[in-house]
Formats: sequence, C-alpha cells, structure tokens
Amino acid sequence: YGGSFNPPHAGHVAVVAHVLATAEVDAVWLVPCPAHAFDKALAPFADRVAMCQEMLGIFAPERVSVSTVEAELPAPARTIDTLEHLRGLHPATRFDLAVGSDILHERHKWKRWPDIDATTRLIVLGREGWPAPHPYTATPPLLSASSSDLRARLAAGQSTDGLLPRAVRAYIDARELYR
Repeated sequence: YGGSFNPPHAGHVAVVAHVLATAEVDAVWLVPCPAHAFDKALAPFADRVAMCQEMLGIFAPERVSVSTVEAELPAPARTIDTLEHLRGLHPATRFDLAVGSDILHERHKWKRWPDIDATTRLIVLGREGWPAPHPYTATPPLLSASSSDLRARLAAGQSTDGLLPRAVRAYIDARELYR
C-alpha cells in the first residue's frame, strides 16, 4: 500500500484494517515514497515513516509494517519499479497493490500502468465521489479523509478530531509539522 502518507490519517488505518479483514493477504506493507512522482511538496521522509509506524502501532507487527524500500531506488520511485524490485528481493512472494478508486482515474500518468495491471492483483478501495472506472470494481468508500485537507486544517489551526490517529497527531505537534 504505497503513498506519500503526508500525513498518514484515519482513512489509511481503515484501508489497512479492511485489506487485512477482507483480502486474501498475509500482511500489509505501507510503502511511503521518499519523493513524490509528480513533485508535490512532502514533509521529510523520516517524519512520514515515523508517523506511519506510530499509526500502525494498533496492529500486530507480523501483519502490518512500514517498508522504506523506495529509498533504495532512484528518486522518484515509480510503482512498477518498486514492484519489480520487491519481486527481485522476494521471488516467492506475490505482491498485491492496494489503491484508491480516485488513483485509477490518473493511471494514464503512471509509468507502465499496463504492466502493473497485467502482473499485479489490485485491491481497489472506494473513495467518496470517485467511482472505479471500467473494468475495475471498488469497495464501498471507507472513510472520507484526505491528507491535503488535513494539511490545510493543521496549517490553519483547525480541528482534526476523528481524522488523525492520536499517535500521529502527537508526533505532528511535537515536531511542529504542517504549520
């Protein structure tokens, strides 16, 4: 489950819990990107990794973890490069990819999307207002939360109640991120 996780939020927790509960997977790896493929500004990679680890503290560590594998690849790492790298490191493992239905509308921007689609089982998670395009099907929307909205709320000093895991909010406050 890759992304910028800038910051990680309750919607990401819902995705992890949903995938573990409904998909035929042994584990979920969150894979934060060191640099955004489309040059979006990000909080420091180490902070985003730490926030993901804080957020995932509610899950059994053998079932959910954070992977910094993209830091081993030339920046910005693209999904197909990450998948091929992981398959090289773990040839006996099948890697699935959890994506939001909103992301599928941008698949034309992804490097070698047809290869991803042909070689990887997609777990498509519904996002409010973003029906999955044909031929994909998605889960019902899980939780309407977005990192960009949360960054704006944090910068404006507005409430993030119910949207950020407590441990992530404490980390953000301690490090004075997104101000």
